[in-house]
Amino acid sequence: MMYIRRSIKVIIYLALALVCSACGNKKNNEAIAEEVQQEPPLLGFFPEQFKADTSYVKSGDTFSGLMNRLGMSAADAYSLSTMCDTIFDLRKMRAGNRIHSYYTTDSARTLKYVVYDHDKVRSTVFQTADSLALWNVAKPLQRERKSSDVVITSSLWNDMIAADASPMLIMNLADIYQWSINFFALQPGDRFRFIYDQSTCEGEVIHIDTVHFSLFTPSQGRQVAAVRYDKGDGSSNTYWDKGGESLKRMFLKAPLKYNRVSSRFSYARKHPVTGKVKAHTAVDYAAPTGTPVYSIGDGTVTMKGWDPTGGGNRVRIKHMRGYESCYMHLSKFAPGIGVGTRVSQGQLIGYVGATGTATGPHLDFRIWENGKPIDPLKLDSPASEPLPAAHLAAFNELYEKYMAAVGAVITPADSLTTPDVGVK
Repeated sequence: MMYIRRSIKVIIYLALALVCSACGNKKNNEAIAEEVQQEPPLLGFFPEQFKADTSYVKSGDTFSGLMNRLGMSAADAYSLSTMCDTIFDLRKMRAGNRIHSYYTTDSARTLKYVVYDHDKVRSTVFQTADSLALWNVAKPLQRERKSSDVVITSSLWNDMIAADASPMLIMNLADIYQWSINFFALQPGDRFRFIYDQSTCEGEVIHIDTVHFSLFTPSQGRQVAAVRYDKGDGSSNTYWDKGGESLKRMFLKAPLKYNRVSSRFSYARKHPVTGKVKAHTAVDYAAPTGTPVYSIGDGTVTMKGWDPTGGGNRVRIKHMRGYESCYMHLSKFAPGIGVGTRVSQGQLIGYVGATGTATGPHLDFRIWENGKPIDPLKLDSPASEPLPAAHLAAFNELYEKYMAAVGAVITPADSLTTPDVGVK
């Protein structure tokens, strides 16, 4: 009998212990849940607690009109607009940008938050109920080092994508090689290898941060390397070829950004409008009306105005060493450009058009050397000053490491033997 009583007591004690343990676990779980809930979400609220809709800013929308359409009262929308000054410039609200609106899940369907996406990274959150407020948020960016190998088969854009490289790199390469490579004249078999940093957001490339190294190997001709090396003196030329040769030249390779050549230099071309066979000592770049046109080098404007021979609006520039350049069929001239104006390399001088005798918008671009027309696509202008000798040892180390990293072979004649160091 005593044994039974003791057994009953043990069972009671065990039951009480289990209850206490369960209570303790429940309290711990609640504490953990509360701790998780206290962690601030990216937007400043928990979107999953609301009913979400997505829409877009319409052309002609005002901030108050947009908020009113989403469910906010006109008075509250106006009050919220007065709070925007230091956080969100309402004048920069753009048609087509995405809007996310969040409503309560009850029958009242009260608008609680509106999120305006500036771009793929930045947003502004508007709190539209209880108390009015707004704040800016940004998704985290991931920065990564990448290397790519692109061989031209069809177009640089398509070949970039095929090589799992972002086409955003094209503009970086165009800037780096603007003195040494004509991107309008790339040929099948031409090859680019490069090492660069890019920033991504949720797996999508947002921008190219830095191109550290690039190697262009043409199907015919001399390869050109571009090593990012800063002399530390604040100069803008940070890319250098083998041996510290400057990539900067007296002239740019082309007077406008990446487009295409529609007609080449020739002494016997059938004119597309008149049908007559005559010399075409120019290169035509097909580009949309309004595309910026830049001076290929430092110089002085000698002509600006209408060309009576069919060139339409034109600008002619005299450069050093007997060179002259001419830009025709412009839709309009850049402000401040006139006869006698001094212009610098890369300065805006006008915009692509179809003035004069032209079948469509394009730039007719010409170069003369001591009065003789030369093919702009074959122009090889002198280089700027090379890298100072004091920097060559460090530069050569970097050059060899990058060449090895992209799998490029350095021949004995090209060798710049230096101690082994890590790629910067």
